[in-house]
Amino acid sequence: MKRPPASDRVRDEWLRRVEAEYRSCAITQHLGLWLLQIGAAPDLIKGAMRIAGDELAHADLSHRAYEAAGGGEVPRIERDTLRLVRHELDPLEHDVTRVCVDVFCLGETIAVPLFHKLRAGCTVPVARRVLDRVLRDEVRHRDFGWTLLDWLVRDHPLASELRAVIERELPSWFSRLRGVYAPAGAAEKHGISAGDRAWGLMAPATYGEVLSRTLERAWIPRFGKLGFDARRAFDG
Repeated sequence: MKRPPASDRVRDEWLRRVEAEYRSCAITQHLGLWLLQIGAAPDLIKGAMRIAGDELAHADLSHRAYEAAGGGEVPRIERDTLRLVRHELDPLEHDVTRVCVDVFCLGETIAVPLFHKLRAGCTVPVARRVLDRVLRDEVRHRDFGWTLLDWLVRDHPLASELRAVIERELPSWFSRLRGVYAPAGAAEKHGISAGDRAWGLMAPATYGEVLSRTLERAWIPRFGKLGFDARRAFDG
C-alpha cells in the first residue's frame, strides 16, 4: 500500500510527541529518585526506572516517524521542563503523591484508550510501530501509578495527609485535563483527513469523547475503591 503524504499537521503532531515522550522520560527518572529518597519498595523504584527507559524509546520511535513524515526540525525542549518541581515547605511524600496522581493515575490512565483510538486508524507502518509499542507500555505505566497510589494512601505512615492533598488538588488536575483534551469548541471538530488518520492522528472531538469515557470507566471506579469521589472532583 502506498504511504499517504504527510501533512503539516502530521509533522507538528509527531514532533510534539517526541517532545512529550522525552519530558516523560525525565519526569519519571526524577520520580524514581524521589521514591528512593522516601524509602519506597524496590519494585516501585525499579518500575519507575523501567518506565523512564520506555519513554526514551518512545521518543526515539516517535522521532523516526517524524523524520519519515518529512520533518527536519530539532525538538524544542526547555531544560526547566525536564525535572519535577518541589513544594519546599511540604514533605517530599506530598510531591510524590501529586506526581503519582497527576502524571500516572490521570495522564497514563487516559493514555491507554487514547493510544488505542490513535492506533485503530493508523496504517502507515513507521507510525503504527510507535503506537504498537506505546500502547503496550502504557498499560504497565497506568498500573504502576495505581499501585503506587494504593501504597501511599493505604499503607504509608502519612496516608491521611496524602489523602488530604488529593482531595484538595484533584479538581484542579481534572480541570487541566479538560483544558488539554476538551477545550472550548473541540467537541464540534469531528473532521480529519484519511491521510492524517493513517499517520496516527484523530479528530479533536474524539479526545473529549475519550476523556468522558475514561471518567466513567476508569477514574470513578478506581478512585472510588480508594475512597475518593472522582465525579465530584471532575465536576468541581
